[in-house]
Amino acid sequence: MARPFKQQRDTTRKAPQAAPVEVDADGVALPQHTQRLHKLLALAGLGSRRDMEELIANGRVTINGQTAQVGAGVTAHDMVRVDGRPLRLPFEAELPQVLIYHKPEGEIVSQDDPEGRATVFDKLPRIKQGKWIAIGRLDINTSGLLIFTNSGELANRFMHPRYEVEREYAVRVFGELTEEQMAMLTQGIELEDGPASFDRIIAQGGEGANHWYQVIIREGRNREVRRLFEAFQLPVSRLMRVRFGPVNLPPRVKRGSMLKLEQKQVVELLEWAGLPVPKAPLKQLTQREKDKATTVFVPKVRKQRGSVLNRVPRELDAEGSARPNTTRSGAAREGAKFGSKESSDRTSNGRDNAARKPSAKKPVNRRIRQSTDLAPTKRQTKKTS
Repeated sequence: MARPFKQQRDTTRKAPQAAPVEVDADGVALPQHTQRLHKLLALAGLGSRRDMEELIANGRVTINGQTAQVGAGVTAHDMVRVDGRPLRLPFEAELPQVLIYHKPEGEIVSQDDPEGRATVFDKLPRIKQGKWIAIGRLDINTSGLLIFTNSGELANRFMHPRYEVEREYAVRVFGELTEEQMAMLTQGIELEDGPASFDRIIAQGGEGANHWYQVIIREGRNREVRRLFEAFQLPVSRLMRVRFGPVNLPPRVKRGSMLKLEQKQVVELLEWAGLPVPKAPLKQLTQREKDKATTVFVPKVRKQRGSVLNRVPRELDAEGSARPNTTRSGAAREGAKFGSKESSDRTSNGRDNAARKPSAKKPVNRRIRQSTDLAPTKRQTKKTS
């Protein structure tokens, strides 16, 4: 009987390297299959790792009913809650979602605005896992490229100052820079919050008093581009971001439009950022899903923000403190606010005297007027006399 072939042992093959061991804040090795809590929270899309450390330090995260500590480790069997709500942690990295939005002027990049202005977060589609994070900010008067993702680590890789990711803008100013001023802007000038400079500035021409410039900067300080031009008494009349790192604003994405990056493009972003790419194979999309994924769409507002004029006015009580007005209707409150005579006539006695639809209530039984109730006429007085 022939003996089976004995495979020669490959002596040149290296032994597989062990996976890195997670350690806690004190440097003690965590048990196997345990991962850092703040890392998993960032992967879940709740924010960057630094933000998650602050979240844990504030006592807003619990593990199995106990307040979590910074540097704590968790396993797949632990129950983690954030602000009392259970959270499913992604122990296996999932492919994040990335959206490109051409922000128009007049919208703010904030999730909460006391003035009730239009915000970009009102237009974002709903997401099952985590939340949308805006990569970088644009002020209300700035338009252009805005990136959203549900990966806190990817957002941190774009925005953290130590990575110095390039931001490219198209700027229109009222006036024109001299060659000496352009050289000063690349060398650096002193602003209120420290020195600042452009990596590159290129004149793009213009008509009349307006001139366009292409600038590249590696910082994201508040209104930095505008302040650099205003240092030479050149006000910026239009500012548009056209590139952020490796992501360019596609020409087909017009103002107010949005585009979702394909899976392969997201993988390329993760590789550029040096982040781990999920080992799971990419999801197989149908032809309809592929067409939808590459289609530019105009997002719809998910919720209407009430304007200042539609807010319920408040009255003052005897002590001068505000109290909600609950005795009058909305039309009466609007009329009282603007002092309209028409509204005051409509709302007298607390009801609207305008034409209404017939109500379904039963008619009230009323006493029929008798002839004795009427005042005697002149003819009746003559007969009686």
